[in-house]
Amino acid sequence: MEDYLAPRPVEEPKPGLKAHIIDLFQTLVVFAAIGTAIYWLVAQPHKVSGSSMFPNFKDGDYIITDKVTYRFSEPVRGDIVVFKNPRDETQDFIKRIMGVPGDKVRVQGGSVYLNGTKLTEPYIENTIVTNPGSFIREGSEITVQSGYYLVFGDNRPHSSDSREWGFITKQEIIGKVFFRYWPAGTVGLYPSAYKITQ
Repeated sequence: MEDYLAPRPVEEPKPGLKAHIIDLFQTLVVFAAIGTAIYWLVAQPHKVSGSSMFPNFKDGDYIITDKVTYRFSEPVRGDIVVFKNPRDETQDFIKRIMGVPGDKVRVQGGSVYLNGTKLTEPYIENTIVTNPGSFIREGSEITVQSGYYLVFGDNRPHSSDSREWGFITKQEIIGKVFFRYWPAGTVGLYPSAYKITQ
């Protein structure tokens, strides 16, 4: 029987450091693209600054804003929304929608009246007095026009809102607050806990 030499298996070259770096870079690019798409189209994180929504949202809370819902539906009373400050678009505000198109709203005697009925507002502290402003004057009824909304902070004495500077448009609304992820003790979904009805 003849002797023979079996061919040696060809060893695949091991990927070098450069190949690993390229793979890592490609993975990061994919994740960055996904993250950017989510940020622009689906949801956006925000940090609450100030006390205008106390006690429901406190200074330093971290929230996620839903940017999808209002593409398919209209904002409703009671929704807590993030929007561009009408006086400075570099800032974002967080407020509660108090009036939708067609509503008649007035501030009188420290209370809010919606379509002629005094509102009961369980989401604000019972010591809160709602004062008028430059736009919504004491006892003067405002009708919300089509495409516009009235927004108030829950902590009325410490809130710059529609009472002072008027309506916001749907286009100015970034989205609806739906999740708080910090502080740890307050983590959770945040739907419109209170629907404001007449």
